[in-house]
Amino acid sequence: MSLLMAFSVVLIVLSLGDLVSAKTKAFVPSVFVSALLFLFGFWTFFPADIVALAGFQMPVVTLSMYLLITHMGTMLSVRELAAQWRTIAVALIGIVGIVALTMTVGAAIFGFETALVATPPLTGGIVAAIVMSDAATAAGRDSLAILAIITYVMQGFVGYPLTAIMLKKEGTRLVNGFRTGEFKHVKDEAKAVDAPVKKKLLPALPKDYQTTYVTLARLGLAAWAAVAFAGFIKPVIDISPFVMCLFFGVIAQEIGFVEQRPLNTSTSFGFLITVLMAYVFAGLSRATPAMLMEIVVPLGGIIILGVTGMAILSILLGKKLGYTKEMSFAVALTALYGFPPNYILTEEASKAIGKTQEERDFLMDEMLPKMLVGGFTTVTIVSVIIAGIFVQYM
Repeated sequence: MSLLMAFSVVLIVLSLGDLVSAKTKAFVPSVFVSALLFLFGFWTFFPADIVALAGFQMPVVTLSMYLLITHMGTMLSVRELAAQWRTIAVALIGIVGIVALTMTVGAAIFGFETALVATPPLTGGIVAAIVMSDAATAAGRDSLAILAIITYVMQGFVGYPLTAIMLKKEGTRLVNGFRTGEFKHVKDEAKAVDAPVKKKLLPALPKDYQTTYVTLARLGLAAWAAVAFAGFIKPVIDISPFVMCLFFGVIAQEIGFVEQRPLNTSTSFGFLITVLMAYVFAGLSRATPAMLMEIVVPLGGIIILGVTGMAILSILLGKKLGYTKEMSFAVALTALYGFPPNYILTEEASKAIGKTQEERDFLMDEMLPKMLVGGFTTVTIVSVIIAGIFVQYM
């Protein structure tokens, strides 16, 4: 395929996902539809590297991730981030639920090594999947190495629709309360005339100087500082540069170095999220029909057990902490896909439920911080720790 042909095909697939989601009012999430179409494409006529051929190669993917996560940080305040301790607790207990069932019931049914290899990828990201896959390959267990990768690739097919259902139920509850006056939009209240204006360390740039280049330059500097700081403290404490980007985005916005939602004001957000979503679906090129047939039973069993354990514990703890069962389960489910699907799913639910822009903004401000923090807790941090522990028993 040529560059433009590959680009067009990838965007057509992503567009079809959006169309189905809009037609069904997010009942069928776009990421689920797009994932199915990419899977079918890889099994038929898509080249395995179609996403790279479309121009979405690793340098631009990595850049997009750094900028987008820093951008997401600007949407949170220090107070909001500190207030998300309940979200972190719910996300962590969801991981405990996964491990509890997969390493007991799962190990008894499918074997200890099978459960050992599949559990870390189920708790989060590609790093955990690669660690367990490499360990299985080194042990001469090729089928288990495939299982680690396929678990990571396929878990989204369970996570996407379940999350969409949970967010729609939670969003419906929130928007009904907003319409009756039970819930207030906190950020709207902060903008009220009688509310004190919070002073920042750095004064805002005049509007004339807030150009696309200046906005992206400041966001890039904040992301660069985050990655450099993560590298600087690595000998003492190993924190993912992606997690550090989130924190630095919060700090940069708090001191006034970066405005809120800089990628939106620079009209760059849509393209960067497209880059990341294309990269996420590129992982489906590994899931051949033969591989799936070989591991379909343990794959399905481990995922079902993991999600069940996650649901039980996250809902129980969430109830104690004042979260609804829908929000608790949605937060825990971020372990199955992380960022950016957690953003896309939240945005789709908000658009489908909110009738006005005010309602959509309210829903995003209520649900998105929880979904973002839940995803970073599980995928970026905890899954890597679990993989580091589990790999020692291979």
